[in-house]
Amino acid sequence: MLIVSFVFSIAAQTAAKTESVLRVEVEGGKTLELKTADLAKFARRDVRAKGHDEKESVYSGYNLADLMLAAGAKIGKDELKGREMGAYLVVEAADGYRATFSIAEFAPEFSDKVILLADTRDGKPLDSKEGPWQMIVPDDKKHGRWVRQVTALKLKKVQ
Repeated sequence: MLIVSFVFSIAAQTAAKTESVLRVEVEGGKTLELKTADLAKFARRDVRAKGHDEKESVYSGYNLADLMLAAGAKIGKDELKGREMGAYLVVEAADGYRATFSIAEFAPEFSDKVILLADTRDGKPLDSKEGPWQMIVPDDKKHGRWVRQVTALKLKKVQ
């Protein structure tokens, strides 16, 4: 019995070490390191869009604006004005790929556009090629900003 318990303990520790972490940074604000359990505290949204494979699917995940607000981004009513309008978000992937968004693209006071950090497609977790998280931008004509294997969201100010 002791051997089985020991093996289970090692397996649990290994699984915990490999859990993905999403880093959310706001220049002049907070840095959050979110795991799956942390993300589960945010409201989920669904969007219907065609993926890289041109198949229409339902993606589910978290509204980008909600994640950025949690990290202290100034995108609320009457907060986004003046120099703050020059801020931009860099989305980073595990392979080094990056894409950017203007702050006004995801600020609720400026746009109704949905930008989603998805973790499921058609009710199933994203595969290892796309996940654990992928940016879904249904209104974009091309998929250049549909960043796969997202590791970080970094809001920066224009100097």
